Amino acid sequence: MPKLHRKDDGRPLRAAMARAGLSIPQLAEATRRVDPTGKGVSAATVGRLAGQGKTARDKCELKTAWFVAEALHQETSAPLQDLFAMPSASISIIERSRSDAEED
Repeated sequence: MPKLHRKDDGRPLRAAMARAGLSIPQLAEATRRVDPTGKGVSAATVGRLAGQGKTARDKCELKTAWFVAEALHQETSAPLQDLFAMPSASISIIERSRSDAEED
C-alpha cells in the first residue's frame, strides 16, 4: 500500500488543528474516537506529522492519515485530500537487451 504524503510540509494539517482548537494530544485522543478499534493514532505520530523539525515525517500509512483527517473533519470539515496527497505514480521500466535466461 502506498504511503500518503502530508501536504506543504504539514501546514494544512497544522491550520486544521488550529481551526479545530486541538493540540497534538487532543487530536490523538480524537483519532481514538473515530477508530472502530479505539486504538487511534499516538500523540507521537500526530506530532511527527504536524511537526516542522528534524523529527517531522512527510509520509504515513493510509490508515493513519484517514484517522487524523476523519478526526479533524468532524471539527473543521477538512477532507483527507486537503491534508494528504497520494505519491506521484512511479513507473519502473527496465529494458533488457537479452532474456534473463540467456548466459554468456
